Amino acid sequence: MKIHPNISEPDSFYAALVDVHHGLRSGESAELNARLLFLLANQIGDHDVLLACLHAARNFLSPHH
Repeated sequence: MKIHPNISEPDSFYAALVDVHHGLRSGESAELNARLLFLLANQIGDHDVLLACLHAARNFLSPHH
């Protein structure tokens, strides 16, 4: 699992991510995020890496769980 910045043009990606949510209701935004997550997970493809990412993301939010 890569934990160091690995996105070319991160500012541009962030702007595009914010822009794609523009005008969406909260539920639509959550659905877009879920679809994006599955598309990116499919690109990664490695089950163990995906599980490590899930745990890392959860630990970032709440390190005690």
